[in-house]
Amino acid sequence: MRKIVFFGCLLLSICLSSQVFSHTPLCFCTDQGNGTIVCEGGFSDGDSAAGMRIQVVDANGKIILAGYMNENSEFSFKKPKVEYAVIFDAGPGHIAKVPSSEITE
Repeated sequence: MRKIVFFGCLLLSICLSSQVFSHTPLCFCTDQGNGTIVCEGGFSDGDSAAGMRIQVVDANGKIILAGYMNENSEFSFKKPKVEYAVIFDAGPGHIAKVPSSEITE
């Protein structure tokens, strides 16, 4: 009986840990060339990011603006004149950060 419980717990922990790793947040941002940045979010398992929180912060971490991904898992904003980063916050331990230096046309 102990072996069955042990292997049951082992199997459960393996299944749960694979679900944690399969739900990694992803965020890709592009400069539209017209002063607008568009970011698209999602998860590594294909889940939508609609309604998920997103922030734009300056180099000191101060929030410039914040909002939520729309129904298409997108977020658009005017390009800041300072260095910035886009932070897609999908909950504790599930954050994707895109520095402005990585955002291209």
